Formats: sequence, C-alpha cells, structure tokens
Amino acid sequence: MSIAAAKQFLEFSRKKTLDTLEAIAKRPDAAAVLAYRPGPGRAHIAWQLMHVAATDDRHLTVRMKGGELAEAENVRRYAGGSTPDENIPSVDEIRRYLGERRAAMLQHIGTLTDADLTKKPNDAAPWDYGTWFQVLAWHEAHHQGQAHLTLNLYKASKGEAG
Repeated sequence: MSIAAAKQFLEFSRKKTLDTLEAIAKRPDAAAVLAYRPGPGRAHIAWQLMHVAATDDRHLTVRMKGGELAEAENVRRYAGGSTPDENIPSVDEIRRYLGERRAAMLQHIGTLTDADLTKKPNDAAPWDYGTWFQVLAWHEAHHQGQAHLTLNLYKASKGEAG
C-alpha cells in the first residue's frame, strides 16, 4: 500500500457515506429518516453516520496522535460502546462532523511517507498505519452499508421502492 492508495480508500468510502447522507437530505422527511431505527433498541441512521466520524475522531486524535478528542461529546455519544439516544443530529451537523474528521485524517496522512505505513504511530497502537487505514476504510463501509440498508427498510415501511 502507498500513501496515495490509503487516501483513495478513505476518500472513496467517505464519498459513499456522503452519497447516502445526500440521498437522505433530498427527502422532505429527512429528519424522520435520520431517526429511523430498523428495530427496537437498534441504532438509528444518524447514529450510524455519526459513529463513522466519531471513530475518525478517536482513532486519529487519541490513538494515533496521543492528543485530545476534537469533539469529546460526539465521541461519547457515537463511538463504539455508546447507546444511541433520541437526540438526532441534523443533516448539516452530520455532514460537518464527517467532513471535518476526514479532512483531519487526510491531513495527517499527508504528513506520512510510504515507509511510515509499515510503522506503528506509537507503542500503544494496535496496528501499523497501513493496516489502520485499511481498518478505517472497512469500518466505514460496514456502517455505511448499515445506514444504506436501514434507509431501504425505512422506504419499505413507507411503501416506497428501494
């Protein structure tokens, strides 16, 4: 893998996530779509999308760089292990958080060389950079797929075609 390939994977997965968000934004019932849960106690679409951004926040700022979270409250509400609440963020808030966190990730990648991809960012890191960027791209694809499926379930519940 190269730095260019890592950027491409992360940009591609984010584009698919943003495409799903934009499809929701075009709907007159966008807020209801974002709040939709596929079943009792399951995560709503907004949680799936914010979870992707919160993962970027925690993995980059704390785990890779050893610093402080950019948005601690969003990480508390949306990172792994959190329980989805009923406070649904808007399309604009989701778009902003996704954009800012991925921009920060890509900026950090831009400081690395291809040789850095085989190195861990610090001794506590679970993976080398190359593996980490693959994990983040896979993670986003996983949750974008959940959001996309949940959008299709919402449409079906309203008698719409997928």
